[in-house]
Amino acid sequence: MQRCVGVRLNNGSHNPKLYDCAFEGDPPPVGCWVVVRTPRGLELGKVRSEPREANKPYGEVVRLARADDHERAAVLKERAEELKWWLKARMRREGVGVKVLGCSYTLDGGHVVVHYAAESRVDLRRFVGEIARRSGARVEFAAMGPRDQTAYLGTLGACGMESCCSTWLQEFAPVTIRMARDQQLPLNPEKISGPCGRLLCCLQYEHAMYKELLADLPKKNARVCSKDGVCGKVQKLNPLAGTVDVLTQEGAVVTVPKEELERE
Repeated sequence: MQRCVGVRLNNGSHNPKLYDCAFEGDPPPVGCWVVVRTPRGLELGKVRSEPREANKPYGEVVRLARADDHERAAVLKERAEELKWWLKARMRREGVGVKVLGCSYTLDGGHVVVHYAAESRVDLRRFVGEIARRSGARVEFAAMGPRDQTAYLGTLGACGMESCCSTWLQEFAPVTIRMARDQQLPLNPEKISGPCGRLLCCLQYEHAMYKELLADLPKKNARVCSKDGVCGKVQKLNPLAGTVDVLTQEGAVVTVPKEELERE
């Protein structure tokens, strides 16, 4: 185990992922900019966590960032932006079905990563030499799925806030349609999908609580009676309110608290 701090890399994306970076001596304070050595080379990042232990650090803190590091990062950011737009035009001219999301240089300028998305598998190796000559750096292609694209580019969620994956979420957890059913949400893809087109990540946040609340309620379509003599079939569950809507034989819908239920 090594002492590390969580560092958010300044790679031009909105992705909030923290990388464990080992350090020697006094820990760099939270909020400060540091230069770290990663498998790609030297990179600029911001310390976002107190010291913690990690088995396999992603990189190591080389030093606190200086003014010239920030100046160089700004120059490289402009170069990366120019490369991105050149690549977009190049791919469009060649008719390649690739969406270029962005480019990022390491702080030493010796390595450039091209982030892209494609609906089907594409071979971009024929462009490596041309990109390397234009960028003067080693070239790496990084394919991104729908959720990774959203985290990289940043967007607004259905709540009106910036999406979780581009602000604080560290990893994607499995989200299932069952979670939407348990929360009594309409199974309309437009209502329960995020900007990425996948099920909303936030469906998982309260699912454990919904499961706990649903455990005290009868199943949907179960036959129940209330202490007042109202009998019928459970039409809808209201886990937060602790009630069920019962459809009686007469066609009326009666809301019954769970405490007054007597299952048939």
